[in-house]
Amino acid sequence: MTEPVAARPCAADVLARTRDLLDPALRRAVGTLPPSMRRVAGYHFGWWDARGRPIGGASGTGGGGKALRPAFTLLAAEGAGGETTAALPAAVAVELVHNFSLIHDDVMDGDRVRRHRPTAWAVFGRAQAILAGDSLLALAFAVLATGTDSGPDGRTDNRPDGVPVLAGRVQSLLDGQSADLDFEERAEVGLGECVRMAEGKTAALFGCACALGASYGGATPSQSVLLEAFGERVGLAFQIVDDLLGIWGDPAATGKPVHSDLRNRKKSLPVVAALASGTPPAGAALAALYRRPLAEPELARAARLVEEAGGRAWSLARVDGLLDEALESLRAAGLTPEATAGLEALARLAADRDR
Repeated sequence: MTEPVAARPCAADVLARTRDLLDPALRRAVGTLPPSMRRVAGYHFGWWDARGRPIGGASGTGGGGKALRPAFTLLAAEGAGGETTAALPAAVAVELVHNFSLIHDDVMDGDRVRRHRPTAWAVFGRAQAILAGDSLLALAFAVLATGTDSGPDGRTDNRPDGVPVLAGRVQSLLDGQSADLDFEERAEVGLGECVRMAEGKTAALFGCACALGASYGGATPSQSVLLEAFGERVGLAFQIVDDLLGIWGDPAATGKPVHSDLRNRKKSLPVVAALASGTPPAGAALAALYRRPLAEPELARAARLVEEAGGRAWSLARVDGLLDEALESLRAAGLTPEATAGLEALARLAADRDR
């Protein structure tokens, strides 16, 4: 008699479980910040409004996003045979670094809306938002170095030293963000260098999340390498989907204005793929548009030209390929079946989402 095939876990259920573990530890960590920094950080996380009044449900998650990266950390540790709670410092640190980057990214891009509400800098000013982002980055390393917020006693014994790993990936993130800003000032950007930018800006932290989880879970060196590769492939797919949403996403789902990346003349991957396609006349017309600030009526035309020049098709095909590569690495890592299924569900969510 054939054994029944186990049902694939729902990504929302996986995230809810890891979020229940993460949120109390994340709140405890942010609660150690000076009041001025805590006020801005808590607003950014969606825990309270600009006046410090609590919002959101009983868990206090508010509008704080999906928390995908720390979920990868916790599941990687669990899948390698370790205690999930032992990886909480790493999960908290990864989420703090991610949100540091979001706060600074909003300042640099001038974005006034994130997660359906004004961004931190739009409420508190650019300088205060920059300081709050810096504070989250410093806190991430403090949490990882001391192992605080790991359990009832607030400490993890015999923990691996994840600080150099996280520091290296933060440098990759900053280098990628720098390239992203540089591309806005350049008339021509190659597709290869745009991919490398996205690998630093986004994929590196996804890979780091998995590598840290593997380390805290006691994974073998080969498992750690495979899990980091899995995270990096998922992270790059995530960024491509993010770029697609930045052009064609529904504002009701994304929480950002329609055509937001085109408005900022971002050299995102779909745009660069279209510009590099050599597809006349759409590619040439798009290049001409991108040489100057776009008026509001031109944004829809720019989006249409990106699609006609093949930028959307290239992006969707690359996401599919990256997902296949990621899942190949995941299955080769030999984790527990439950963790493998959970990580696969999250990978598929990252590659097929509307926000």
